[in-house]
Amino acid sequence: MAHTFTRAALSLLALALLTGAALAQDPGVAFPATSEASDQKAGSLLYYNAYTSDATNPKASDTRINITNTNAHSGIAVHLFFVNSADCRTADSFICLTENQTATFRTSDLDPGTTGFIVAVASTVDGFPVRFNFLIGDEYVKFASGHSANLGAVAFSKLNDTIQLVAPDNVLAQLNLDGGLNPANPDGVASYNRAPRVVAVDNIPARADGNDTLLILNSVGGDLSTSSTTLGNLFGILYDDAETPLSFTTSGGCQLRQSINNSFPRTTPRVETHIPAGRSGWMRISSSSGSAIVGAVINRGTGDKAFSGGHNLHHLTLTNTTLRIPIFPSNCPDGPSLPTNE
Repeated sequence: MAHTFTRAALSLLALALLTGAALAQDPGVAFPATSEASDQKAGSLLYYNAYTSDATNPKASDTRINITNTNAHSGIAVHLFFVNSADCRTADSFICLTENQTATFRTSDLDPGTTGFIVAVASTVDGFPVRFNFLIGDEYVKFASGHSANLGAVAFSKLNDTIQLVAPDNVLAQLNLDGGLNPANPDGVASYNRAPRVVAVDNIPARADGNDTLLILNSVGGDLSTSSTTLGNLFGILYDDAETPLSFTTSGGCQLRQSINNSFPRTTPRVETHIPAGRSGWMRISSSSGSAIVGAVINRGTGDKAFSGGHNLHHLTLTNTTLRIPIFPSNCPDGPSLPTNE
């Protein structure tokens, strides 16, 4: 009996030691704030590349937005901007997150009957943008066309504690997406990570194999107290899997949303000839004016050879842009204090 008790006690002691060792392990190094914008990091500014909703038929068309505060010690006010792709106008609201809190909402409840993209800005309770590189998020989006995917939110880190107020009455704040490297902003005032200029679709499967690939492009920038900037004229190159390039031009508003087929983009020869059954291709796209772009691609597959799903576009090159947001108090009870005003 004594031996049994001794073995049990030693086992418990060993378990306690192993548990303590596991808890004491180095958790690793966090993504540095200077790492460029991606859907694999936390940030102070998030872009959700697509949302849609149909209040009368949410089963066919809706979006579930998820946003999480990974900070274990502080709450945050998040200023949400819903950009309507039809006219680029915005509507906004705040969401309050306590430490370690996650929140979920459906766009059919908040912004029914609208399609576009969402911008989320970490803010003080008074509505000023703040360095709080702890926000992560993702979305589940489904379109009436049958395209659906889980897309991560693209995160931009804020690189300092300063803010930049604009307009005579200081009701707007400017977010400089310049990585702190803009000669026009040598002090890095209110700097965030740079934005993509050239983006890529890494795989376009053949439509003849039952694929319908939806391309989504969003302009990054503008004055969100009124509207987002537009994409303007776009230049792209479509490659097949034998490296043969075809160039094309197109244009778009604040969001371009088109299936890749014989009608878009217009290439010679047409897309379905260039990428026939059993083949695939890829595409790179940039703004002719140098504007910033983010986006996603979603494939709807039918038949034995096709797959369904989506992901954000790859960022190939970077550029500087600015984003302005209105400042007014949130309804959040607590959060970070007011940053330095410059």
